[in-house]
Amino acid sequence: MSEKLKTRREREKQARYDAILDAAELVFSEKGYDRTSMDDIARTASLSRALLYVYFKDKAAIQRGIMLRAGQSLCRRFEQARDTATSGLAQISAMGVAYWRFYVEQPDYFSALTKASTAMTEADEQQAQDMLCSKSELMDLMEGAIRLGLEDGTMNRERIHDPHQTALYLRGALHGVILLCQSEIGEPERATDTGKFAADALIRHTMEMLTSSIQS
Repeated sequence: MSEKLKTRREREKQARYDAILDAAELVFSEKGYDRTSMDDIARTASLSRALLYVYFKDKAAIQRGIMLRAGQSLCRRFEQARDTATSGLAQISAMGVAYWRFYVEQPDYFSALTKASTAMTEADEQQAQDMLCSKSELMDLMEGAIRLGLEDGTMNRERIHDPHQTALYLRGALHGVILLCQSEIGEPERATDTGKFAADALIRHTMEMLTSSIQS
């Protein structure tokens, strides 16, 4: 098989994979995960049911594919945030803002990513590896910003003994407050203007508190 033909087939395979996830995202949004069938997804993707099963063994595997997409989307946001700042403290602050914007602008992806750790235990070897790599990339970006902050003097060496532990603390604390906003105010697209303002104010306060806890 020529390289050109192989490359074309790989592109076609990737296109079908993406079309299935696009269709699943649409149907899950309209009908909900539990009410969606594999037939619904195949029909929306304009694929046969048999071909759908070539790519995904069941609906849960498709959902894990969406979770992987969500992780990749967040990684891109973190990379863009890192590139907007030069100091370690400014980079980690920008990533915090990016995480909040991820929740506001892609709430379905945020929700999918929240469930990823549990779903990973049921994934096949390849999916589990892909999801672990995505999670590792997110942590590497945060840890890189923290190491830079320790080097450039914008972060407190006496308080930060382990960049990985600090990254977990920062993300976990902000994630918890976002979930609190979600439970108290509701989904971002359904929140009233007053609710959105209250959530924005709480997130700003949280990020200020987190930043002050690690800065020099």
